[in-house]
Amino acid sequence: MCGIVGLYLKDPSLQAQLGSLLGAMLLEMSERGPDSAGFAVYREPVDGGTVKLTLFHPDRHYPWRTLTAGLGDDLNTPVDGEMRATHLVMRVEARPEQVRHWLDAHHPEVRIMGMGEAIEIYKEKGTPAQVIRRFELAKLAGSHALGHTRMATESAVTTEHSHPFSTGLDLCLVHNGSLSNHNRLRRWLARRGIRCQTDNDSEVAAGYLTHRLREGASLQDALEAALRDLDGFYTFAVGTRDGFAVLRDPIACKPAVMAETDAWVAMASEYRALDGLPGIERARLWEPAPATVYAWGH
Repeated sequence: MCGIVGLYLKDPSLQAQLGSLLGAMLLEMSERGPDSAGFAVYREPVDGGTVKLTLFHPDRHYPWRTLTAGLGDDLNTPVDGEMRATHLVMRVEARPEQVRHWLDAHHPEVRIMGMGEAIEIYKEKGTPAQVIRRFELAKLAGSHALGHTRMATESAVTTEHSHPFSTGLDLCLVHNGSLSNHNRLRRWLARRGIRCQTDNDSEVAAGYLTHRLREGASLQDALEAALRDLDGFYTFAVGTRDGFAVLRDPIACKPAVMAETDAWVAMASEYRALDGLPGIERARLWEPAPATVYAWGH
């Protein structure tokens, strides 16, 4: 039931290989998630005062140039964009809330997949191999990335219901498992200004972390609070601008394995996704303990 992978590169000389390494990891998780796949790549951070967004519309011929021109004219700011299949990565010299409000008002049919300084999120229905090819993952360089292959259990098979989920700036989550109290938590989060765009239980987990971080918690504290407030079975991998973290539920019901060398740290639902990483024969290998936060970052 779903496969997750994560890779954080300590050695900058490996960053050009990030996409190809992550793609190979995702392919090994194909049997765990044939319905859809997705990945978040942290790359090419923008300067302060600029926000990067990943936008989605199912029509491959969607008039993205009309959208970017209208946004630039209305906000009187430079806008540039790069298309990848049904997604557009857009960079805007504006505050995140300005861009979000403009999109809500003028293009509500467009979905914001991710927003921040470094994050780019790509996801679609289809097999992992199809999604990897569609978005040319092998060409994407960066510092770290998370990926997910989905076998739907809690909600429909759509692009929007695919992982990763992002509900805060440069924050994303991939999840193997299921939450039993997500409907109650979704209402609780809505009263606190956290908007979920789907009925997927995993998006609620991402929203929960966003809320805790907005309250001032560290990522470590937010994940430890999740152990108290999220009911169900889960292995989470959480991406931030500076790194990623892994958490399993107190029973450790869902599988996970980790590996670390001087050059990188990686996690996956199964070891076979790690076996092709450079220097894996010298890596320290372990199974993450239940109810324990593991985190790496710049």
